[in-house]
Amino acid sequence: MKNAWLKILAGFRQFREKYVLGDNDIMQQLSHRGQQPEIMVVSCCDSRVDPAVILQCDPGDLFVVRNVANIIPPYEKDEAHHGVSAALEFAVCFLKVKHLILLGHSQCGGINTLINHNHTKNDFISNWVSLIKKAKESAQQTDDVAKEALKISYQHALTFPWIKAALDQQQLMIHLWFFDVAQGQIFTFDEKNKQFTVL
Repeated sequence: MKNAWLKILAGFRQFREKYVLGDNDIMQQLSHRGQQPEIMVVSCCDSRVDPAVILQCDPGDLFVVRNVANIIPPYEKDEAHHGVSAALEFAVCFLKVKHLILLGHSQCGGINTLINHNHTKNDFISNWVSLIKKAKESAQQTDDVAKEALKISYQHALTFPWIKAALDQQQLMIHLWFFDVAQGQIFTFDEKNKQFTVL
């Protein structure tokens, strides 16, 4: 535990050296002009799947929302609290992002909970992943279910009127990506061939 804590403290010092001190004033620029990312990523909370690390991005490059199993819920305009939906609205309607990447991954614990929900006791996770329960109908293996879940999240994204409008007006593109943790490789869904291929 101590080594992990010391590592993040050292990492913060490196961050300041790279982005704040000397001629590297990226954070000053971002502070003055605000954020203007062109890409949003919906990713899993899994500690192995950090979009900024995988894609080697600088601060300000990505607008990221992370949740268990990288799920986009369907559009529901009610009095409940909708964190993912709020992030989508901010990115699409206010930041005007041009790309929305749905980033799934192998060995996903949320997907495992979906598959084995009867054996897992929890307060929130099983109900959350039930949003993609149809993914189990067309796949058996965890990684295949995760890929099917990406397609369901894509369909959910289309229920948001302002996402659909941005797509129809060709102001937004949605990408379905699957990150294989062991291979360190991204596979992207090819709509024409209906399969995931190496990015």
